[in-house]
Amino acid sequence: MSDLKTTLNKHYPASPEAVFEAWTDPQGLGAWFSPMTTASVPVLDLRVGGEFRIDMHGDGENYVHTGKYLEVERPNRLVFTWISAGTNDQETVVTVEIAADGEGAMLTLTHTGFPGEESRDNHQQGWSAILEKFERVCAGSGTR
Repeated sequence: MSDLKTTLNKHYPASPEAVFEAWTDPQGLGAWFSPMTTASVPVLDLRVGGEFRIDMHGDGENYVHTGKYLEVERPNRLVFTWISAGTNDQETVVTVEIAADGEGAMLTLTHTGFPGEESRDNHQQGWSAILEKFERVCAGSGTR
């Protein structure tokens, strides 16, 4: 696995518990977990060793992402592998850390192990778009 990584930080107007729940709710994920349009989550087994599959939809295509949960520490930390065509079907690792921050939560997403700079740059753009969509969901939910 390479040393190439990207890290993004985003503040959300929701409690760490609400942010964690949103990141682990397979039905809610579909509304925001895609930089394109929508996603579906046919598999989400939220436990260490449990697997997930997220299908991102857009441009008439279905982009499959799979992985396994390595750490599940409610409500502050998720670590999971991430495999997709965008990683050349190689295993990478995503760490999501959620901390109380004033009236809301600070989310730090770190994605490591990219096969190359293009993969890293594309994922940085994709994760940025996903985190922006998630902000709209948090702001609209009124969840605290």
